[in-house]
Amino acid sequence: MAEETDVIVVGAGLSGLVAATEIADAGKRVIVVDQEGEQSIGGQAFWSFGGLFLVDSPEQRRLGIKDSFDLAMQDWLGTAGFDRDEDFWPRKWAEAYVAFAAGEKRGWLRAMGHRIFPVVGWAERGGYDAMGHGNSVPRFHVTWGTGPGIVEPFERRAREAMTSGRLVFKFRHRVDALSITNGTVNGVSGAILAPDNVERGKSSSRNVVGEFALKAQAVIVASGGIGGNHELVRQNWPKRLGEPPKFMISGVPEHVDGRMIGITEKTGARLINRDRMWHYVEGIQNWSPIWPRHGIRILPGPSSMWFDATGTRLPPPLFPGSDTLGQLQYIMSTGYDYSWFVLTQSIIKKEFALSGSEQNPDLTGKSWRMTIKRATNKGAPAPVEAFKSHGVDFIVRDKIEDLVAEMNKLAGNDLLKLEHIRMQIEARDREIANPYVKDAQVMNIHNARRYIGDKLIRTASPHRILDPAQGPLIAVKLNILTRKTLGGFETDLDSRVFGAEGSVIPGLYAVGEAAGFGGGGVHGYRSLEGTFLGGCLFSGRNAGRAAAKAVG
Repeated sequence: MAEETDVIVVGAGLSGLVAATEIADAGKRVIVVDQEGEQSIGGQAFWSFGGLFLVDSPEQRRLGIKDSFDLAMQDWLGTAGFDRDEDFWPRKWAEAYVAFAAGEKRGWLRAMGHRIFPVVGWAERGGYDAMGHGNSVPRFHVTWGTGPGIVEPFERRAREAMTSGRLVFKFRHRVDALSITNGTVNGVSGAILAPDNVERGKSSSRNVVGEFALKAQAVIVASGGIGGNHELVRQNWPKRLGEPPKFMISGVPEHVDGRMIGITEKTGARLINRDRMWHYVEGIQNWSPIWPRHGIRILPGPSSMWFDATGTRLPPPLFPGSDTLGQLQYIMSTGYDYSWFVLTQSIIKKEFALSGSEQNPDLTGKSWRMTIKRATNKGAPAPVEAFKSHGVDFIVRDKIEDLVAEMNKLAGNDLLKLEHIRMQIEARDREIANPYVKDAQVMNIHNARRYIGDKLIRTASPHRILDPAQGPLIAVKLNILTRKTLGGFETDLDSRVFGAEGSVIPGLYAVGEAAGFGGGGVHGYRSLEGTFLGGCLFSGRNAGRAAAKAVG
């Protein structure tokens, strides 16, 4: 006999936790199943930098940033580029989400104890016109406590609901099928996996020790995306971004494999925009990996010079931090799947941050003493210096001749010509002496330093790359890093899933990355950043509240 409850949530990541706690708070019973162990609660959100997209926040206003719903909506639409019939619901979600980010999002989180680092980051700056891609103003609010800090309120609420008996976790339960009766999704079934206390993020055992079946009035799919499955990434790779990379590294653990997406699609759920995806181009191989092919993303400031594999500088406005997918498209058009940063010790010290909670012990550990050192240290943050010393993608030399020779050696070819690289660096360096310039990247640096947040902790003082006093010289080989699925199951604003025929499938909901963070692709073609965690929060909340009402 199958165990029964009101709602089943498949996945104990952030969106699943949000949905489950909303259901429990409404007085309903919920079971959360996840193929991983309890140590993996929070899913990918735990590993994140904890960035949240907020609009017209007190943090922005204190820094002199003038933001509004209208400006944010303009930026979102210019970035998303909605142009398909399938974008009807994604656009509805975008409008609702931006209103949430400009409205109750911050207060809702703050009431649960969530706090924000006071300096707002400026991600995805674009560089096109006012209606094009990018954030017109800084909007990237870092959670005090990074990823674990955003997971904690919901894990706490979930454990309180466990104590009251309204919420049950079933870890190491892998869903293999959804059950449907008379067209209504009313349960799940699958395999019980052997207990495995493997460290969070590492690949766990798939040994089956039993079977299970659960019944409910509604099922919420919160299973994440496909970034750990490189074969599936290549299969869905959009032609507009060129050929899929031959070599990629993973920004997510191996179990983020899209398996549950395939299972749900087989029930008749409509999966849209599967060719929309978000991968980073500043990936570096982790010298101390946790999961297979583990990569980390550099969160760069604006000053590093960026060269493609042939040694040609990336064209404007493809500067560090400007347009992730524009950079990806350009890099893949070169016929190579990697590129290079060339910078100085002065730049790395101030401008390099690494994505991931484990790479930011100061922010993750909520240590003001450690965090202040970001602005006062003689060197880069310790995790960055560790990569500089141990990372296979880093080269440090005093002279440009030696640097370029080692870059060719690392790449295994002789594509980089010393005089070509030197000429481009010297030309850029000649622009540095004046406050007014024609080099678009140097203009971008001057613009960044007009913002107090960037000037304090994210943008180095303009200087010549070849100035020995700013050295040593550093080169970083940048790889393609898989990360997010932007398409997903088409859903209405209650996160109810549509079937292939265009009508809602009774009893079935999808949230987070499985739903393209809402609607089947709330971001459209591109993201403004800080919007992935927020999409998990918003879609999970909508689904939890709607499902709680629907089950009566």
